[in-house]
Amino acid sequence: MAVVQQSIKFPQWRRRLLLVLILLGFAALIGRAVLLQGVRHSFYQKEGEARYTRAITLYAHRGMITDRNGEPLAISSPVESIWANPADAKASQEQMEKLAQFLEMKVDEISAKIANQNRDFVYLKRRISPELANHVMALHIPGIYMQREYKRFYPAGDVAAHLVGYTGSDENGLEGFELQYQNWLSGKAGSRHVIKDRQGHIVEDLEAVKLPQDGRDLVVSIDRKIQYLAYRELAKAVEENKAKAGAAIVLNAKTGEILAMVNLPSYNPNNPNKDTAKSRNRAIVDIFEPGSTMKPMTIAAAIETGKYTPDTKIETAPGSYKIGSATVHDSHPNGLLTVAEVIQKSSNVGAAKIALSLEPQYMWGVFNQLGFGTITHVNFPGEASGKLRNYKTWHPIEQATIAYGNGISVTLLQIARAYTVFANDGEMRPVTLLKSKDFSVGQQVFSKATALSVRDMLETVVQPGGTAPKAQVMGYRVAGKTGTAHKPGIGGYQDKYIASFVGMAPASNPKLIIAVMIDEPSNGQYYGGAVAAPVFSSVMGATLRMMGVPQDAPNNNVILPPADFPEVKEAA
Repeated sequence: MAVVQQSIKFPQWRRRLLLVLILLGFAALIGRAVLLQGVRHSFYQKEGEARYTRAITLYAHRGMITDRNGEPLAISSPVESIWANPADAKASQEQMEKLAQFLEMKVDEISAKIANQNRDFVYLKRRISPELANHVMALHIPGIYMQREYKRFYPAGDVAAHLVGYTGSDENGLEGFELQYQNWLSGKAGSRHVIKDRQGHIVEDLEAVKLPQDGRDLVVSIDRKIQYLAYRELAKAVEENKAKAGAAIVLNAKTGEILAMVNLPSYNPNNPNKDTAKSRNRAIVDIFEPGSTMKPMTIAAAIETGKYTPDTKIETAPGSYKIGSATVHDSHPNGLLTVAEVIQKSSNVGAAKIALSLEPQYMWGVFNQLGFGTITHVNFPGEASGKLRNYKTWHPIEQATIAYGNGISVTLLQIARAYTVFANDGEMRPVTLLKSKDFSVGQQVFSKATALSVRDMLETVVQPGGTAPKAQVMGYRVAGKTGTAHKPGIGGYQDKYIASFVGMAPASNPKLIIAVMIDEPSNGQYYGGAVAAPVFSSVMGATLRMMGVPQDAPNNNVILPPADFPEVKEAA
């Protein structure tokens, strides 16, 4: 029987449709390949590498901040941070409870951090002790790792807080030296690009390790012992006088180095808070009316013109002086005074009369040369420039009040720097917060003769008959000036005061200048001679002995006025 073969023939249109579908399939595959290998190649390669490659940051060691003698003010200690890869983190309930206990966190808090499976890195707790981190790693929880970092520690605590400042969680400076010298201290972080397996073990380095560059150490001008001393005495005065705040500066009169700068209230930089009132370095960023501590500048400017000598007579009776519609007052009538006695008795009337005999432009020029109205360039964050209005806007009463420190605003550092002219034969020295090896070159503001004669006048201020007998120091001659100023407020001056004292010793050849400011003393006394001068005396005496400065007076040189002797007050 013959087999009949039949051929099945498809219609022409079906064959063409099949061919088109096959071709479209190939086109789709080619298009997909182009999309993956060409257009989105970088994206998918990055996503793939993210599954197994890691860029590990190698943190640089932040430079240490030390005082002038190498004593640490800020150091970095190694700590560990605990982090997790949420996709790999698998822990039993018991492990989670122990982990939460070690990290002082709640289980729910940890669970929330590792809930997002799309992330491959999340911190659980930063900067814990290496011992605690080892306890955490001993739990052997998959996907939980530790990373070496550094934590800043401040040995001087609140004593030097306003100068040193502090860093944030990323070790970037936020205040003080830490902020100002961030680039110097921080260094540069390194990196290591590696392949890790699912257990977090490093399998291979993908490229050469980029080593971190450690930060550089910073040596500042501060002497930690003097800083402690000044802080202790200032704290005692603020407490005894129930004051709102206070500040003090110890300045090397020859080099311009700041040996101590203290402020109250203070804070602990090891656990900083956000209370700006406590974190302000008042000695540099706060401005105030200096009161009578400005009178020596006015007198020096007058003597420099040749119109006055220390013995020139000034009539201050009857204790008041009318200028236009305003009146300048003394705290008590003094009658006829010499220029030297205007300083000793702190006569506002005498200072005002002398100032009004000077050309406004000349007087402004002297004050400008002394640095008022401009920053000191001490390189500290937030430094204030103070306020010295242009002489073209002065009225007679304004020229008169500026002469005794009203109507002008300064920082405590500015007034301390200005007094270097009397310690250095008329030359004003620049100030610095960094340790200096050489004497700084200053600007000659007054002649040597003028500076010496004003310094002699300032010695009488601390003697009986002056406004500051409590500023005397056993074994050393002292020259200085008190200041007592009303605080300006809305609508005029308030019934609140700032008491200050600025002085130098040994007066025969000054080595140190100390400026003290007490804000709003409210325990009965508010004059600079009663509130600020004792702080000066305590700090100056101890510091001179600590530095081994030779005495220029006998040990019995301190002469206090008799108990029934009337107190010499200054008008505020």
